[in-house]
Amino acid sequence: MRTRLVGFTAAVTLAVLGPVSPAAHAALAAPTPAPSIDGRTCEDGTGTVEYEPNTGTWVCVGGTHDGSPII
Repeated sequence: MRTRLVGFTAAVTLAVLGPVSPAAHAALAAPTPAPSIDGRTCEDGTGTVEYEPNTGTWVCVGGTHDGSPII
């Protein structure tokens, strides 16, 4: 009888938490990156274009577009 109760409890718990899991994962996902800009726009906003070797991308550092990827 106890085995059935434990099994039933586990089944109900999984049934309740299963659909919630994707929503929780989406809520914890990485933030959306800043919109891409070109190098001239970065420099016009008093930023500098720098290479990020860890990600292999160019980004705007400083100024009004700080952190925006360069296209």
